[in-house]
Amino acid sequence: FLEDGQETLSRSERSLLAQRKMTFIEQLQSALVRINNGTYGVCKTTGRLISPERLRLVPHATMSVEAKQQRPVVA
Repeated sequence: FLEDGQETLSRSERSLLAQRKMTFIEQLQSALVRINNGTYGVCKTTGRLISPERLRLVPHATMSVEAKQQRPVVA
């Protein structure tokens, strides 16, 4: 029975990892659309430019650090 549980957990972990990767790919594809339409690097909340440092760390970012910090925390 223990082996069955480990296999299920492993399958579940693989599924979660695959979903995270798909989400990341979708975010990168959205970033490419923003590059093509000239809105890449513009914060969707403030309309100001997102810092180059943030874009290097999070190339798919849609919000500046300041705007992200001002968002309400969702539990």
